[in-house]
Amino acid sequence: DFDLWAEYLTETTYVDEANYSITNRAVPQNTWQVYYIDVLQNLHRADSLIKGETTVTAGEKAALTNRLAIIDILECYAWDQMETLWGNIPYSKALNINNTLPAYDDAFTIHKDLIKRLKADITALDVNNGSFGSADLIYNGDVASWKAFANGLLVKMGIQVADYDATVAGNAIQAGMGGAISSPSGNALFQYLGGVPNENPLNNNLVLSGRKDYVAANTIIDAMTSLNDPRLPFYWDQNMGTNTYVGGTYGAPSAYRNYTHINSAIANDGAFPHPLMTYSEIQFYLAEAAARGNLGVPQSDASMYYDNAVKASIEYWGGTSAQADAYLAQSSVAYDQANWKKLIGTQAWISFFTRWYLAWTEWRRLDYPVLAEPAELNSYPSGVKTFPFRYSYPVNEQTLNHDNWEAAWKAQGFSEDDMNQKLYWDKN
Repeated sequence: DFDLWAEYLTETTYVDEANYSITNRAVPQNTWQVYYIDVLQNLHRADSLIKGETTVTAGEKAALTNRLAIIDILECYAWDQMETLWGNIPYSKALNINNTLPAYDDAFTIHKDLIKRLKADITALDVNNGSFGSADLIYNGDVASWKAFANGLLVKMGIQVADYDATVAGNAIQAGMGGAISSPSGNALFQYLGGVPNENPLNNNLVLSGRKDYVAANTIIDAMTSLNDPRLPFYWDQNMGTNTYVGGTYGAPSAYRNYTHINSAIANDGAFPHPLMTYSEIQFYLAEAAARGNLGVPQSDASMYYDNAVKASIEYWGGTSAQADAYLAQSSVAYDQANWKKLIGTQAWISFFTRWYLAWTEWRRLDYPVLAEPAELNSYPSGVKTFPFRYSYPVNEQTLNHDNWEAAWKAQGFSEDDMNQKLYWDKN
Protein backbone atom coordinates (compact mmCIF):
# COMPACT_ATOMS: atom_id res chain seq x y z
CA ASP A 1 0.00 0.00 0.00
CA PHE A 2 2.80 2.41 0.78
CA ASP A 3 4.05 2.63 -2.82
CA LEU A 4 0.56 4.03 -3.47
CA TRP A 5 0.17 6.19 -0.38
CA ALA A 6 3.54 7.85 -1.03
CA GLU A 7 2.22 8.43 -4.58
CA TYR A 8 5.02 6.78 -6.52
CA LEU A 9 2.59 4.39 -8.23
CA THR A 10 -1.12 4.30 -8.85
CA GLU A 11 -3.39 1.41 -9.77
CA THR A 12 -4.71 0.74 -13.24
CA THR A 13 -8.10 -0.89 -12.66
CA TYR A 14 -8.73 -1.90 -9.06
CA VAL A 15 -8.01 1.36 -7.28
CA ASP A 16 -9.23 0.40 -3.80
CA GLU A 17 -5.86 0.62 -2.04
CA ALA A 18 -4.96 3.89 -3.77
CA ASN A 19 -8.18 5.19 -2.25
CA TYR A 20 -7.15 3.86 1.17
CA SER A 21 -9.50 0.88 1.25
CA ILE A 22 -7.46 -1.90 2.86
CA THR A 23 -9.88 -3.83 5.06
CA ASN A 24 -11.44 -5.98 2.33
CA ARG A 25 -8.10 -7.69 1.82
CA ALA A 26 -7.45 -7.80 5.58
CA VAL A 27 -4.23 -5.84 5.13
CA PRO A 28 -3.80 -4.77 8.79
CA GLN A 29 -4.37 -8.36 9.94
CA ASN A 30 -1.90 -9.82 7.47
CA THR A 31 0.72 -7.19 8.28
CA TRP A 32 0.30 -7.73 12.03
CA GLN A 33 0.83 -11.47 11.60
CA VAL A 34 3.90 -11.04 9.40
CA TYR A 35 5.58 -8.80 11.95
CA TYR A 36 4.73 -10.83 15.04
CA ILE A 37 5.12 -14.33 13.59
CA ASP A 38 7.43 -14.23 10.58
CA VAL A 39 9.77 -11.53 11.86
CA LEU A 40 9.71 -11.07 15.63
CA GLN A 41 8.85 -14.59 16.72
CA ASN A 42 11.51 -16.03 14.44
CA LEU A 43 14.12 -13.61 15.73
CA HIS A 44 13.01 -14.36 19.28
CA ARG A 45 13.39 -18.08 18.61
CA ALA A 46 16.85 -17.56 17.12
CA ASP A 47 17.83 -15.66 20.25
CA SER A 48 16.63 -18.54 22.42
CA LEU A 49 18.55 -21.13 20.40
CA ILE A 50 21.79 -19.18 20.63
CA LYS A 51 21.40 -18.69 24.36
CA GLY A 52 20.86 -22.44 24.64
CA GLU A 53 24.28 -23.26 23.18
CA THR A 54 26.33 -25.03 25.85
CA THR A 55 29.39 -26.51 24.13
CA VAL A 56 31.23 -23.43 22.88
CA THR A 57 34.81 -22.23 23.15
CA ALA A 58 35.81 -18.80 24.43
CA GLY A 59 36.25 -17.62 20.85
CA GLU A 60 32.88 -18.96 19.80
CA LYS A 61 31.25 -17.30 22.81
CA ALA A 62 32.35 -13.87 21.56
CA ALA A 63 30.79 -14.61 18.17
CA LEU A 64 27.57 -15.74 19.86
CA THR A 65 27.44 -12.47 21.79
CA ASN A 66 27.69 -10.60 18.51
CA ARG A 67 24.93 -12.74 17.03
CA LEU A 68 22.62 -11.94 19.92
CA ALA A 69 23.28 -8.22 19.53
CA ILE A 70 22.59 -8.34 15.78
CA ILE A 71 19.34 -10.23 16.36
CA ASP A 72 18.25 -7.60 18.86
CA ILE A 73 19.16 -4.78 16.46
CA LEU A 74 16.89 -6.35 13.85
CA GLU A 75 14.14 -6.75 16.44
CA CYS A 76 14.45 -3.06 17.26
CA TYR A 77 14.24 -2.24 13.55
CA ALA A 78 11.00 -4.23 13.28
CA TRP A 79 9.47 -2.91 16.51
CA ASP A 80 10.19 0.64 15.36
CA GLN A 81 8.27 0.07 12.13
CA MET A 82 5.34 -1.41 14.03
CA GLU A 83 5.21 1.41 16.54
CA THR A 84 5.27 4.01 13.76
CA LEU A 85 2.57 2.12 11.86
CA TRP A 86 0.00 1.50 14.60
CA GLY A 87 1.04 3.50 17.66
CA ASN A 88 0.49 1.57 20.90
CA ILE A 89 1.10 -2.15 20.37
CA PRO A 90 1.71 -5.27 22.49
CA TYR A 91 5.42 -5.12 23.33
CA SER A 92 6.52 -6.03 26.84
CA LYS A 93 3.84 -8.77 27.04
CA ALA A 94 4.19 -9.93 23.43
CA LEU A 95 5.96 -13.03 22.01
CA ASN A 96 4.75 -15.12 24.93
CA ILE A 97 2.74 -18.10 23.71
CA ASN A 98 1.19 -18.43 27.17
CA ASN A 99 -0.32 -14.95 26.90
CA THR A 100 -2.54 -14.86 23.84
CA LEU A 101 -4.30 -11.61 24.82
CA PRO A 102 -1.45 -9.23 25.68
CA ALA A 103 -1.91 -5.68 26.87
CA TYR A 104 -0.63 -2.84 24.71
CA ASP A 105 2.34 -0.63 25.64
CA ASP A 106 2.54 3.11 25.17
CA ALA A 107 4.25 3.85 21.84
CA PHE A 108 6.65 6.51 23.12
CA THR A 109 7.62 4.26 26.04
CA ILE A 110 8.42 1.56 23.48
CA HIS A 111 10.41 4.05 21.44
CA LYS A 112 12.57 5.03 24.40
CA ASP A 113 13.13 1.40 25.36
CA LEU A 114 14.25 0.57 21.82
CA ILE A 115 16.80 3.38 22.00
CA LYS A 116 18.07 1.94 25.27
CA ARG A 117 18.32 -1.54 23.74
CA LEU A 118 20.21 -0.25 20.72
CA LYS A 119 22.77 1.49 22.90
CA ALA A 120 23.34 -1.75 24.80
CA ASP A 121 23.68 -3.70 21.53
CA ILE A 122 26.26 -1.24 20.21
CA THR A 123 28.28 -1.65 23.38
CA ALA A 124 28.03 -5.44 23.18
CA LEU A 125 29.23 -5.72 19.58
CA ASP A 126 32.90 -6.70 19.37
CA VAL A 127 34.37 -5.82 15.97
CA ASN A 128 37.35 -8.09 16.63
CA ASN A 129 35.16 -11.20 16.48
CA GLY A 130 32.81 -12.75 13.97
CA SER A 131 29.06 -13.27 13.95
CA PHE A 132 26.98 -15.07 11.30
CA GLY A 133 29.56 -15.20 8.51
CA SER A 134 28.20 -15.93 5.04
CA ALA A 135 24.77 -16.77 6.48
CA ASP A 136 24.30 -13.01 6.94
CA LEU A 137 22.62 -11.83 3.71
CA ILE A 138 23.10 -8.16 4.56
CA TYR A 139 26.66 -7.64 5.80
CA ASN A 140 28.21 -11.10 5.39
CA GLY A 141 28.87 -11.25 9.12
CA ASP A 142 30.82 -7.97 9.31
CA VAL A 143 30.33 -6.75 12.87
CA ALA A 144 31.67 -3.23 12.25
CA SER A 145 28.99 -2.73 9.60
CA TRP A 146 26.28 -3.89 12.00
CA LYS A 147 27.59 -1.42 14.57
CA ALA A 148 27.27 1.38 12.02
CA PHE A 149 23.76 0.17 11.15
CA ALA A 150 22.72 0.25 14.82
CA ASN A 151 24.13 3.75 15.25
CA GLY A 152 22.23 4.81 12.15
CA LEU A 153 19.06 3.38 13.63
CA LEU A 154 19.67 5.50 16.73
CA VAL A 155 19.86 8.60 14.53
CA LYS A 156 16.68 7.57 12.73
CA MET A 157 14.79 6.94 15.96
CA GLY A 158 15.97 10.26 17.31
CA ILE A 159 14.78 12.30 14.35
CA GLN A 160 11.42 10.49 14.37
CA VAL A 161 10.46 12.13 17.67
CA ALA A 162 12.08 15.52 17.08
CA ASP A 163 8.73 17.30 17.10
CA TYR A 164 7.58 15.49 20.24
CA ASP A 165 10.59 15.43 22.57
CA ALA A 166 13.70 17.30 21.47
CA THR A 167 15.69 16.03 24.46
CA VAL A 168 15.14 12.35 23.64
CA ALA A 169 15.70 13.10 19.96
CA GLY A 170 18.92 15.03 20.50
CA ASN A 171 20.37 12.45 22.88
CA ALA A 172 19.76 9.60 20.43
CA ILE A 173 21.17 11.54 17.50
CA GLN A 174 24.25 12.60 19.44
CA ALA A 175 24.82 9.02 20.57
CA GLY A 176 24.55 7.59 17.07
CA MET A 177 25.81 10.10 14.54
CA GLY A 178 29.53 9.56 15.13
CA GLY A 179 29.32 5.85 14.46
CA ALA A 180 26.55 5.71 11.85
CA ILE A 181 26.96 4.60 8.24
CA SER A 182 29.53 7.03 6.88
CA SER A 183 29.75 6.15 3.17
CA PRO A 184 27.69 4.38 0.50
CA SER A 185 29.86 1.29 0.96
CA GLY A 186 28.11 0.81 4.31
CA ASN A 187 24.60 0.64 2.87
CA ALA A 188 22.53 -2.18 4.36
CA LEU A 189 21.11 -3.99 1.34
CA PHE A 190 18.92 -7.05 1.67
CA GLN A 191 19.90 -9.22 -1.27
CA TYR A 192 17.02 -11.29 -2.62
CA LEU A 193 17.96 -14.64 -4.15
CA GLY A 194 16.09 -14.11 -7.39
CA GLY A 195 14.00 -17.27 -7.55
CA VAL A 196 10.54 -18.12 -6.24
CA PRO A 197 9.78 -17.80 -3.35
CA ASN A 198 12.83 -15.69 -2.50
CA GLU A 199 12.50 -13.04 -5.20
CA ASN A 200 12.02 -9.33 -4.68
CA PRO A 201 8.26 -8.76 -4.16
CA LEU A 202 8.37 -6.06 -6.84
CA ASN A 203 9.33 -8.70 -9.38
CA ASN A 204 6.50 -10.88 -8.13
CA ASN A 205 3.86 -8.16 -8.27
CA LEU A 206 4.92 -6.47 -11.49
CA VAL A 207 6.14 -9.39 -13.61
CA LEU A 208 5.60 -12.90 -12.29
CA SER A 209 1.95 -12.20 -11.45
CA GLY A 210 1.29 -11.62 -15.14
CA ARG A 211 -0.86 -8.65 -14.17
CA LYS A 212 -0.62 -5.03 -15.26
CA ASP A 213 -1.85 -3.38 -12.10
CA TYR A 214 0.48 -0.40 -11.62
CA VAL A 215 1.74 2.66 -13.47
CA ALA A 216 3.69 5.70 -12.33
CA ALA A 217 1.65 8.26 -10.41
CA ASN A 218 1.49 11.80 -11.73
CA THR A 219 2.66 13.14 -8.34
CA ILE A 220 6.18 11.71 -8.57
CA ILE A 221 6.49 12.11 -12.36
CA ASP A 222 5.47 15.78 -12.27
CA ALA A 223 7.81 16.50 -9.36
CA MET A 224 10.85 14.83 -10.90
CA THR A 225 10.18 16.33 -14.34
CA SER A 226 9.85 19.87 -12.97
CA LEU A 227 13.19 19.48 -11.17
CA ASN A 228 15.03 17.99 -14.18
CA ASP A 229 15.83 15.04 -11.96
CA PRO A 230 18.60 12.82 -13.38
CA ARG A 231 17.07 9.76 -11.68
CA LEU A 232 14.07 9.72 -14.03
CA PRO A 233 15.51 7.14 -16.46
CA PHE A 234 16.70 4.97 -13.59
CA TYR A 235 13.30 4.88 -11.88
CA TRP A 236 11.10 4.68 -14.95
CA ASP A 237 10.93 3.04 -18.37
CA GLN A 238 10.71 5.20 -21.46
CA ASN A 239 7.75 3.23 -22.78
CA MET A 240 6.03 6.49 -23.74
CA GLY A 241 8.96 7.58 -25.92
CA THR A 242 12.47 8.90 -25.37
CA ASN A 243 12.63 11.11 -22.27
CA THR A 244 8.85 11.15 -22.07
CA TYR A 245 7.23 10.33 -18.75
CA VAL A 246 3.50 10.48 -18.07
CA GLY A 247 1.95 9.64 -14.71
CA GLY A 248 -1.57 8.43 -14.16
CA THR A 249 -3.88 10.58 -12.04
CA TYR A 250 -3.37 9.28 -8.54
CA GLY A 251 -6.29 7.19 -7.30
CA ALA A 252 -8.16 7.10 -10.61
CA PRO A 253 -8.23 4.17 -13.07
CA SER A 254 -5.25 4.56 -15.41
CA ALA A 255 -4.90 2.37 -18.51
CA TYR A 256 -1.58 0.55 -18.40
CA ARG A 257 -0.63 1.35 -22.00
CA ASN A 258 -1.19 5.09 -21.56
CA TYR A 259 1.27 5.79 -18.75
CA THR A 260 4.86 5.36 -17.67
CA HIS A 261 5.94 2.04 -16.13
CA ILE A 262 8.51 1.31 -13.45
CA ASN A 263 11.95 0.65 -14.90
CA SER A 264 12.17 -2.88 -16.28
CA ALA A 265 15.70 -3.17 -14.85
CA ILE A 266 14.03 -3.07 -11.42
CA ALA A 267 10.83 -4.96 -12.20
CA ASN A 268 12.47 -7.82 -14.10
CA ASP A 269 15.24 -8.44 -11.60
CA GLY A 270 14.09 -10.90 -8.94
CA ALA A 271 17.37 -10.36 -7.09
CA PHE A 272 17.06 -6.56 -7.02
CA PRO A 273 18.22 -5.60 -3.50
CA HIS A 274 16.10 -3.72 -0.98
CA PRO A 275 17.85 -1.08 1.16
CA LEU A 276 17.21 -1.39 4.89
CA MET A 277 19.35 1.68 5.57
CA THR A 278 21.64 3.83 3.45
CA TYR A 279 24.28 6.51 3.81
CA SER A 280 22.02 8.92 1.90
CA GLU A 281 19.19 8.30 4.38
CA ILE A 282 21.43 9.05 7.37
CA GLN A 283 22.66 12.25 5.72
CA PHE A 284 19.06 13.42 5.27
CA TYR A 285 18.40 12.82 8.97
CA LEU A 286 21.51 14.76 9.95
CA ALA A 287 20.57 17.59 7.58
CA GLU A 288 17.23 17.83 9.32
CA ALA A 289 18.81 17.62 12.77
CA ALA A 290 21.11 20.50 11.85
CA ALA A 291 18.32 22.54 10.24
CA ARG A 292 16.16 22.29 13.36
CA GLY A 293 18.90 23.91 15.41
CA ASN A 294 17.89 22.36 18.74
CA LEU A 295 19.25 18.82 18.51
CA GLY A 296 22.94 19.41 19.09
CA VAL A 297 24.01 19.38 15.43
CA PRO A 298 25.43 22.72 14.12
CA GLN A 299 22.89 24.43 11.90
CA SER A 300 25.74 25.52 9.64
CA ASP A 301 26.24 21.87 8.66
CA ALA A 302 22.71 21.42 7.28
CA SER A 303 23.69 22.31 3.71
CA MET A 304 26.63 19.89 3.76
CA TYR A 305 24.52 16.98 4.96
CA TYR A 306 21.74 17.83 2.51
CA ASP A 307 24.14 17.95 -0.46
CA ASN A 308 25.74 14.68 0.67
CA ALA A 309 22.32 13.02 0.84
CA VAL A 310 21.13 14.14 -2.58
CA LYS A 311 24.42 13.38 -4.29
CA ALA A 312 24.68 9.92 -2.73
CA SER A 313 21.13 9.09 -3.87
CA ILE A 314 21.76 10.15 -7.46
CA GLU A 315 24.99 8.17 -7.63
CA TYR A 316 23.36 5.14 -5.98
CA TRP A 317 20.80 4.99 -8.78
CA GLY A 318 23.40 5.35 -11.52
CA GLY A 319 23.76 9.08 -12.02
CA THR A 320 27.13 10.81 -12.16
CA SER A 321 28.80 13.22 -9.78
CA ALA A 322 28.53 15.93 -12.43
CA GLN A 323 24.79 15.33 -12.77
CA ALA A 324 24.39 15.57 -9.02
CA ASP A 325 26.32 18.85 -8.89
CA ALA A 326 24.23 20.34 -11.69
CA TYR A 327 21.03 19.19 -10.00
CA LEU A 328 22.01 20.75 -6.67
CA ALA A 329 22.97 24.01 -8.41
CA GLN A 330 19.36 24.62 -9.45
CA SER A 331 17.60 27.24 -7.35
CA SER A 332 14.66 24.85 -6.92
CA VAL A 333 16.94 22.25 -5.34
CA ALA A 334 19.79 24.18 -3.69
CA TYR A 335 19.63 24.16 0.10
CA ASP A 336 17.85 27.09 1.72
CA GLN A 337 17.58 27.18 5.49
CA ALA A 338 14.32 29.15 5.30
CA ASN A 339 12.71 26.27 3.38
CA TRP A 340 14.52 23.33 4.98
CA LYS A 341 11.43 21.25 5.65
CA LYS A 342 10.13 21.47 2.08
CA LEU A 343 13.55 20.81 0.52
CA ILE A 344 14.55 17.93 2.78
CA GLY A 345 11.07 16.42 2.72
CA THR A 346 10.84 16.53 -1.07
CA GLN A 347 14.36 15.30 -1.79
CA ALA A 348 14.14 12.51 0.80
CA TRP A 349 10.84 11.42 -0.77
CA ILE A 350 12.37 11.27 -4.24
CA SER A 351 15.42 9.39 -2.95
CA PHE A 352 13.40 6.78 -1.03
CA PHE A 353 12.05 5.21 -4.23
CA THR A 354 11.29 1.47 -3.66
CA ARG A 355 11.36 2.17 0.09
CA TRP A 356 7.67 2.83 0.20
CA TYR A 357 7.02 2.65 3.95
CA LEU A 358 9.93 4.93 4.80
CA ALA A 359 8.77 7.49 2.24
CA TRP A 360 5.22 7.52 3.60
CA THR A 361 6.52 7.81 7.16
CA GLU A 362 8.81 10.72 6.34
CA TRP A 363 5.92 12.46 4.57
CA ARG A 364 3.84 12.04 7.71
CA ARG A 365 6.59 13.67 9.77
CA LEU A 366 7.56 16.55 7.51
CA ASP A 367 4.30 17.15 5.58
CA TYR A 368 6.27 17.40 2.34
CA PRO A 369 5.95 16.97 -0.55
CA VAL A 370 2.38 18.10 -1.06
CA LEU A 371 0.47 14.96 -2.05
CA ALA A 372 -2.84 14.80 -3.91
CA GLU A 373 -5.94 13.31 -2.34
CA PRO A 374 -7.25 10.46 -4.52
CA ALA A 375 -9.52 11.58 -7.31
CA GLU A 376 -12.20 9.06 -6.36
CA LEU A 377 -11.78 8.87 -2.60
CA ASN A 378 -15.48 9.19 -1.83
CA SER A 379 -16.36 6.40 -4.26
CA TYR A 380 -14.75 3.70 -2.14
CA PRO A 381 -16.01 2.51 1.28
CA SER A 382 -12.66 2.86 3.02
CA GLY A 383 -14.01 4.91 5.90
CA VAL A 384 -11.04 7.24 5.46
CA LYS A 385 -11.95 10.90 5.24
CA THR A 386 -8.54 12.12 4.13
CA PHE A 387 -4.95 10.88 4.02
CA PRO A 388 -4.21 7.88 6.26
CA PHE A 389 -1.70 8.48 9.04
CA ARG A 390 -1.63 5.01 10.55
CA TYR A 391 -3.04 1.51 10.14
CA SER A 392 -6.13 0.59 12.08
CA TYR A 393 -5.69 -2.44 14.33
CA PRO A 394 -6.50 -5.91 12.96
CA VAL A 395 -10.03 -7.25 13.18
CA ASN A 396 -8.78 -10.17 15.28
CA GLU A 397 -7.56 -7.76 17.93
CA GLN A 398 -10.89 -5.99 17.94
CA THR A 399 -12.78 -9.23 18.46
CA LEU A 400 -10.44 -11.52 20.44
CA ASN A 401 -8.47 -8.96 22.44
CA HIS A 402 -11.20 -6.37 22.65
CA ASP A 403 -10.54 -4.82 26.05
CA ASN A 404 -6.84 -4.28 25.39
CA TRP A 405 -7.57 -3.07 21.87
CA GLU A 406 -10.09 -0.50 23.08
CA ALA A 407 -7.80 0.68 25.86
CA ALA A 408 -4.96 1.10 23.33
CA TRP A 409 -6.66 3.52 20.97
CA LYS A 410 -8.37 5.43 23.74
CA ALA A 411 -5.04 5.87 25.55
CA GLN A 412 -3.73 7.65 22.44
CA GLY A 413 -6.56 10.17 22.52
CA PHE A 414 -8.23 8.78 19.40
CA SER A 415 -11.95 9.23 18.89
CA GLU A 416 -11.98 5.78 17.31
CA ASP A 417 -9.58 3.20 15.86
CA ASP A 418 -9.26 4.54 12.34
CA MET A 419 -6.60 5.52 9.84
CA ASN A 420 -7.14 9.29 10.09
CA GLN A 421 -5.73 9.48 13.61
CA LYS A 422 -2.23 10.98 13.88
CA LEU A 423 0.35 9.25 16.07
CA TYR A 424 2.06 11.05 18.93
CA TRP A 425 5.15 12.09 16.91
CA ASP A 426 3.06 13.42 14.02
CA LYS A 427 0.83 15.93 15.79
CA ASN A 428 2.85 19.13 15.20
